[in-house]
Amino acid sequence: MTEQTQTETPVSAREAAEPASEPGAGAVPQAAPELPPEAASAEPKKSRKPLLRGIARWTAAVLVCGAVGTGTALGITAMERTDVPGLATESDGRWDYPKLALPALPEGALRPFTDGNEGEIHHADLRKLLLPAPAGATVDPKLDGGWVGLDSPLALMKEKDRGELKQELADSALRHVAARGWTMPDGTTTRIHLLRFASVAFSEDFRDGDFKNELTGEVIKESRLPDGVESAEIDLEAQGADVPYVSVYAYQEQPPYGAEQTRWAYVQAGDTLAVVTQTRKGGALTVPFRQTVTLQAQLLG
Repeated sequence: MTEQTQTETPVSAREAAEPASEPGAGAVPQAAPELPPEAASAEPKKSRKPLLRGIARWTAAVLVCGAVGTGTALGITAMERTDVPGLATESDGRWDYPKLALPALPEGALRPFTDGNEGEIHHADLRKLLLPAPAGATVDPKLDGGWVGLDSPLALMKEKDRGELKQELADSALRHVAARGWTMPDGTTTRIHLLRFASVAFSEDFRDGDFKNELTGEVIKESRLPDGVESAEIDLEAQGADVPYVSVYAYQEQPPYGAEQTRWAYVQAGDTLAVVTQTRKGGALTVPFRQTVTLQAQLLG
């Protein structure tokens, strides 16, 4: 992600719809029918002036109609899609995130993935790199965008895996963990944890060691899955978030599942690893999950 973050949100999806139609061209007047050769006759020839005047009047009328039609087409094209009756675009499910901006850096510090920052270190305050909650969300008071302990991200994993993961994180030179969580009116609960390691090598090593058996493209079973998830599959579309220098690994729980479905993603960017988790009763929705993952990746890129 460059220094100027582009993101507007929809994140409610807020992208402009395509014009309703292309500008129409003015109608072309029909050519006057070719007259047959005059037959030889002794009778005097009649004047053609009345005929020519009639053709001119009809030609002018056709051109005026064509101009009116063209003006109407240009008018519709210039309008927003939602201004044209019958063409209003319904929401596609994206959330309305606030406008995003990269936080300020300490004096003399460089953004990750820029020349001079070979270690790909995020010098900005980690808490400022957390994706903000969208409009309408109820923020989790325990995950309000501040620092959290190691037990917070571990609580998302199966209990049998927590002890081993905790030791691995302790051995991986983990420096800080920041988190934000919220619940939307439809019941979708989102949790984002940012884990900053001492170097990009530790971040990549933890990612590769913990998730290597999840990158085969096959159904994932008997792995370190989130609590309550028994099998999952890779979400290729969310995993394809196009953010330079950032790796995204996204998954979704396979049916049959219990009352809730879980979707989650690991976003690895230099020295920082983000864990994005969404759950929802009846099924976690595709659009807000992919939107959330992409925006968080952009903030880290």
